[in-house]
Amino acid sequence: MSLMSKLLMSTVLATATLSANAQPDNKQLVKYVKRSVVKNPQVKVKGVTVLESKTDERLPGWTILLTTMDLEYQKKEIHAPEMMFVKDGLITGHLVNLKTGNDYRDEIKPSVSQSYYDDAHLFFGNKDAEHKVLIFSDPQCPFCQEIVPEIFKASKENPTKIAVYYYHLPLLRIHPVSDVLTRVMHVAQHEGKMDVVEKIYSLKIDPRETDMKKILAAVKSHTGYSVTAAQIEAKEVKAAMHADELAASKMMVSGTPTIYVDGQWDKMRDGYKKLIK
Repeated sequence: MSLMSKLLMSTVLATATLSANAQPDNKQLVKYVKRSVVKNPQVKVKGVTVLESKTDERLPGWTILLTTMDLEYQKKEIHAPEMMFVKDGLITGHLVNLKTGNDYRDEIKPSVSQSYYDDAHLFFGNKDAEHKVLIFSDPQCPFCQEIVPEIFKASKENPTKIAVYYYHLPLLRIHPVSDVLTRVMHVAQHEGKMDVVEKIYSLKIDPRETDMKKILAAVKSHTGYSVTAAQIEAKEVKAAMHADELAASKMMVSGTPTIYVDGQWDKMRDGYKKLIK
């Protein structure tokens, strides 16, 4: 069981009653989270931050709150994404379509802020390209290894059509090796060695490997790129990784690859193909 699972446990269609016909205030949201979302008594709920309030034509009358729960666990601050559905004095974390079995929690994503399209995260294509593709990825994720290099290739071949903006999201519970690999990618990117960034996606290595020397040696053998431990341990590199993690949290991204095309969530992850026909 993951740390987040230990901290939280939402019950499908469990609801809490709020004052009718009113948007819940912060005190009500905190109360709801304490009662219905966070089940671990060791976790302190310090607050709830509403990132976005939106509606969906499939859910008439419901307001969808995209939030971050500000938690404290074992003296560590944790900012966990949480979606809430509000209507007529009720609030719940899940709405399930009985006909399809789909949970709308898995169908709705936050809007992409323009701030996500900055120069620091532009990997391929021109920043004034006709279309923008936003990617959250882990280079050791099998699905990422299949899809992301193809998007890179499409952008390189069509730089005026597609600009690729990339955020690192290493899934460390599954691929601890990605902690080092994503930092190597960051350093290589800022040295203009984008071929190294691409080659990391085809690196064959034990996903559980944590020995930095072995990982850096594997990178050099596979890509020809030599990088030191001091370079990837630099404060600015760690800060950049943390910033990408926070960016993913604000977008409520938990899996990879998560892809947006022109600000819209690309559930099938193949929307880029339509841009170059």
